[in-house]
Amino acid sequence: MPFSTSSVLVAALVLVAEARIYNLQTDAGALPNDASLTACNTNGAAFNATLAKMVAGDVLVIPNGSFYMQGGIKASGLKGITISFDGTVILNDDIKHWPRHGPGNHAKVLHFMEFSDMVDFTITSANTNTGRRGIGAGSNGAGLIDGRGHEWWGFPGVGYLERGENRPRLLQIDSSTNVKVENIFFKNSPYWTTSLNVNGLEVKNCRIEAYRVSETSHTAVDMTAFNTDGFDITGNNLHVHDSTVFNQDDSFCVKDGTTNVVVENVDSSGLGLTIGSIASNVNNVTFRNIYMKNTVKGVYMKFRGAGTVSNVLYENIVMDAPEQYPIWIGPAQQSDSDSPCAPHPCSLCWPGEGKCNAPINATYINITMRNITVNNPKGNPGVILANASSPMQNVVFDGVVVNHPTHEKPPYWGAGYLCEGVQNGIATGTTHPVPPCFKDMTDAAVAAAAAAAAAHPLN
Repeated sequence: MPFSTSSVLVAALVLVAEARIYNLQTDAGALPNDASLTACNTNGAAFNATLAKMVAGDVLVIPNGSFYMQGGIKASGLKGITISFDGTVILNDDIKHWPRHGPGNHAKVLHFMEFSDMVDFTITSANTNTGRRGIGAGSNGAGLIDGRGHEWWGFPGVGYLERGENRPRLLQIDSSTNVKVENIFFKNSPYWTTSLNVNGLEVKNCRIEAYRVSETSHTAVDMTAFNTDGFDITGNNLHVHDSTVFNQDDSFCVKDGTTNVVVENVDSSGLGLTIGSIASNVNNVTFRNIYMKNTVKGVYMKFRGAGTVSNVLYENIVMDAPEQYPIWIGPAQQSDSDSPCAPHPCSLCWPGEGKCNAPINATYINITMRNITVNNPKGNPGVILANASSPMQNVVFDGVVVNHPTHEKPPYWGAGYLCEGVQNGIATGTTHPVPPCFKDMTDAAVAAAAAAAAAHPLN
């Protein structure tokens, strides 16, 4: 016998009535304010046991207090649940006891939280003061997830050689639909802070910090907190807004195979507003209304292999005292080996040492930079570099202004941009300096041409 409309409605009301709010401490037995390994294991197990019995409409609350916790928090296939971090979660920093996929200290680690195939999933907190507040240290309290990354980063430089990238992410979400992450302060992740592969994502009022010593600038020591990416996002229909990232790698980062992205109203300081590194296709991405103080790179678009990045807009961005390149559109400047100067495809030691190779069949199409102001950069305005076999097409700089470059770092190719491999680039509005491989259609150039024409009219 088929269900009637009324019977379906009654069933839905029953489901709502049965929804529960689980308190991790009082309902699941979590131990607050205890940093022992026993407490870390107990709290992680309590988290997982509660997730295993949640149904649509249920809420899991991590209450006020500090809960030290082991990694390996996992759930899959849940619909309509919410996790609310109303207290503080602090990761166990005893690396040798961190859970792994196999025996021994070299086995692959488990991430702190890993979710897959989730639908209508929310991660939140009671703290609405977490998000965009300028570059600098955030506050502790509700909504804080502290990764205690210093132990995983190890001694500057040496720690990477010891552990490489075998470090846990704070939050990984895969193959999920309609996800919201809000009001969370992610601090000092051992590795990527987040990896979010979602169709239908909203991130709002969140904060990420990762640093060793300086809360406002990227020292050589701080930069050895390698791979502390901020928001790494993949999928379709992604919206990140009203948030802050201060870290030592890509800050807001769009990854392979992604479409329809808006990142707006954010503060960012790290290795940039990034698309990449890409070896596939990415389409329809907007970064707008952004402030960047002491960032290393600013705009950072990077290929590691073949693909197409198309229909991209960077708009209404202010950078104060960027430490390296304000604008980079080209190959990924990275090394995937123990040698930091190995070009994969562009060396981290370049220019000066190493090679910078733009990949073949890596094409930028319809790229617009509009209303971007760079104040007091420490080096050149930037790099615009593509392989001659797959040149950039339809690149527009509209009102891209670099004020008072200080040249604290060597201007290897002069005071302007390195610009190669552009099939058709146009500079308009107040853009200055004009990339040398662009057509100069700026207000100044048009006015000069008009004045010249008036002075020497055609007979």
